[in-house]
Amino acid sequence: MNEMYLGQTAFAFYSLIALAGGVLAVSAASLVRAMLGLVVSLFGVAGLYLLLLADFVALMQILIYVGAVTVLIFFAIMLTRASADGGEGQGPGLRGSLRGVFGALLPAGILVPCLAVYGVAGFPTPKNVSPAELGAGLLGPYTMAFELISVVLLAAMAGAVLLAFEKRGAAK
Repeated sequence: MNEMYLGQTAFAFYSLIALAGGVLAVSAASLVRAMLGLVVSLFGVAGLYLLLLADFVALMQILIYVGAVTVLIFFAIMLTRASADGGEGQGPGLRGSLRGVFGALLPAGILVPCLAVYGVAGFPTPKNVSPAELGAGLLGPYTMAFELISVVLLAAMAGAVLLAFEKRGAAK
């Protein structure tokens, strides 16, 4: 019984870290602070993977997303010459805030009716999967999802280059 409360406390802790980072990423006026919020949020997600006993996936979350994607975003910020004080634009304003509230309520509007109809089912504790089994799954039945991750990385890199060229063309 005590382990259940410890697991629930850890889940609440990592969820709060992920949510706080997401709120900081969305509401920050400075791109640098928004990137910091993204890093905090991604670390919270890695903690949630650890709770699922997916140690390898948590490590890949930290290496790929916290490491590579964040560095890519950092280079995009540097290439666009964004100022550290947040002078790159105005805050979200009223319309942006309303969009943020709508974006936060939309998943709840979808989830609550589903939970009301189907209820909450208990899940067994997941088994620990070795990296060899994970690799066989990623290159077997889940090849498409694995390849879509590379598309996300390619889109982030292409967006950074596009922003750099656009900003450089506007400065001339």
